[in-house]
Amino acid sequence: METEIIVTTSESEIVSTRIFKFEIEKLYRAWSDPDHLKNWWGPKGFTNTFSEFDFRVGGKWSFVMHGPDKGNYANECEFIKITPPTLIAWKRHSKPLFQVVALFEELAANQTKLVFKMLFETPEECAKLRPFVVDKNEENFDKLEVELAKM
Repeated sequence: METEIIVTTSESEIVSTRIFKFEIEKLYRAWSDPDHLKNWWGPKGFTNTFSEFDFRVGGKWSFVMHGPDKGNYANECEFIKITPPTLIAWKRHSKPLFQVVALFEELAANQTKLVFKMLFETPEECAKLRPFVVDKNEENFDKLEVELAKM
């Protein structure tokens, strides 16, 4: 069963955008194939251990992000909407709670725009993470660029 994507205002969402010089199918595959996703997901210096990646609506994505200094961060997510090759959305069941929507838009044969949205229930929850995640999302996209070049 598909979960609705929450409706937010600009105060309760964080949006990061980047244009990649790769075709839309490759970008989508980097997000939907765990063998690629585990290589780049997370900020600079982070690595991942995936325990479950059931890529379908209602499927679970369970993983641990390992920080560069110390710390392991458990993540429990559920895919709520998948529209190949233009949209992947999931809901976090571990704190902090929010939904993620990744939108892929083909601009040209080898040019794809990614719009990455983090959607929060309240502006207050969003405000707690906003100071940290904007730069971390950019680091994540930098790692994605490296993975795409290797694919």
